[in-house]
Amino acid sequence: MKKAMVILAALGLAASLFAADPFVGTWKLNVAQSTIKSGPPPKSVISTFTAQENGLKLVANGVEADGKALHVEYAAKFDGKDYPLKGFTDADMIAINRIDAYTFYEQFKKASKQVYSARLVVSKDGKTLTRTLNTKNAKGQDVTDTAVYKRQ
Repeated sequence: MKKAMVILAALGLAASLFAADPFVGTWKLNVAQSTIKSGPPPKSVISTFTAQENGLKLVANGVEADGKALHVEYAAKFDGKDYPLKGFTDADMIAINRIDAYTFYEQFKKASKQVYSARLVVSKDGKTLTRTLNTKNAKGQDVTDTAVYKRQ
């Protein structure tokens, strides 16, 4: 009986740690507060992060500036290793690293070569997620996009 109680308590602790991750939840892009220099901004994006062991799963859906559907997803651990990325034409893998409880870093790769990177930060009040993406515009010039998301 004691063994079962210890196991249940450990499972409860693990579940509460996953739930405590400030990234977990649904986020809606606030286009008006965002600065997108790489091209026309999307009309809408809803991103949902769910916890997984030592990492996150992301599913994002929306509408591109040209009206086409947008769908991006990955499931990755905070170990810097490459994981499959769906929904991008210029990247097929992603590696993520946790910087602190409110910050993590994404490296987007194509054929094992980094093509761009992003830093994601959740505000201390947990209401805003800012994603700063270092990428290139249509002319191949380095630009920084800042996407601001609000918790739903």
